[in-house]
Amino acid sequence: MERIYANQLDESMLGREVEVAGWIEDIRELGAINFIIVRDVTGGIQVIADPSMLVSNGIKITRQSSVKVKGRVQRSRSVNYPFEVKAESIQAYSIAKHPLPIDPTGRVNASLDARLDARALDLRNPSVAAIFKLRHHTLQIIRRVLVEKGFIEVNTPKIIGSASEGGANLFKFSYFNNRQAYLAQSPQLYKEQLTLALDRVFEIASYYRAEKSHTTRHLNEFVSVDVEAAYMDADDVMRVAEELIVEVFKELKSKCSKELDLVGSNIDVPSLPFPRMSYVQVVEMLKKEHGMNIEVGDDLGDHALRLLGESMKGFYFIVDWPTNLKPFYIHERDDDPRFSYSFDLQYGALELASGGKRQHDASRLRKRLVEQGLDPEDFRDHLKVFEWGMPPHAGWGLGLDRLMMVICNVKNVREVVLYPRDTERLRP
Repeated sequence: MERIYANQLDESMLGREVEVAGWIEDIRELGAINFIIVRDVTGGIQVIADPSMLVSNGIKITRQSSVKVKGRVQRSRSVNYPFEVKAESIQAYSIAKHPLPIDPTGRVNASLDARLDARALDLRNPSVAAIFKLRHHTLQIIRRVLVEKGFIEVNTPKIIGSASEGGANLFKFSYFNNRQAYLAQSPQLYKEQLTLALDRVFEIASYYRAEKSHTTRHLNEFVSVDVEAAYMDADDVMRVAEELIVEVFKELKSKCSKELDLVGSNIDVPSLPFPRMSYVQVVEMLKKEHGMNIEVGDDLGDHALRLLGESMKGFYFIVDWPTNLKPFYIHERDDDPRFSYSFDLQYGALELASGGKRQHDASRLRKRLVEQGLDPEDFRDHLKVFEWGMPPHAGWGLGLDRLMMVICNVKNVREVVLYPRDTERLRP
């Protein structure tokens, strides 16, 4: 007999013998009848059964136990479940041990730490599962849109021999004949190299930063959506980013209303183009509107971005950052080399993406490395590619986890990551 899911149960199945499988979310005992809610990944099914069916080998079948029910579909008097299954048999695959570490129905509140310690059980809460269904759909949309725009999906190494961003905060280890190796912070160097022949590339993957951050926005392992495109400049790839986000929001709003309702998120599709403010304009705004003690050349730290978020809502770009605040591979402006063809994509106070036009001239790239106190010899494999006819190129990296924070209207990135990794959490 074919198994059916909760979302398949409809009038066409009345009188049919069916088989449903899932976990017991609730049991209500009403005299000689038990009303059982069996939930699967698509929703809940009401089952009516004789109390004797809730015993397996002399052991009572408990809430959250995994079961298979065989029975016939009939109409129900329930407002929430117009159709139900009258059980002919209930088979217990696995009986849940009580007390459970958390209540996955959400009736009893649990701390985020407790929920993460029992994450697999936590996912039985429909509102939690909805987050990761939205994440799944978001990834599908991103891939579709980028492929339609001519990008090729690639997979780059996560064990690397030099610092991809040229900075600290690297996970280091010695394994390869005692040579220093690192976990990749980004695919930056590889995705640039790939534009030499593949023109437009993208990657969606996990990356690693050894930061001692204890914030609601940072993790040591995170997922990034990276794009790089030959013969594009900063403005071109900003358009790719904003068009991608608009398409994500449009499709989620039209096709995932149930999941958005479950997480309590009412997303609005943003208008194109997103507002653009230069770094200098941002500094002036912070000084005039918020009285902040900041000068051109200073980085925009957490406090500055929080203040900026009070003035700027929704999605917007900060463009033309000082060259010395950006990595070595960012191209300085031709009209004023103190500033660069760079941008950050913000949502209020939250940074979502960073990108820009890249240096494609080998000699200038070496000069930038030296200016930032880096040894060009450490980047020799990267630099030699730039002597083989490297095209001008641009790109960005978008934090998927942070984008999901916006989509799901949550304040802690750990809510939208299945098994987050930070300085306090290495398990489960």
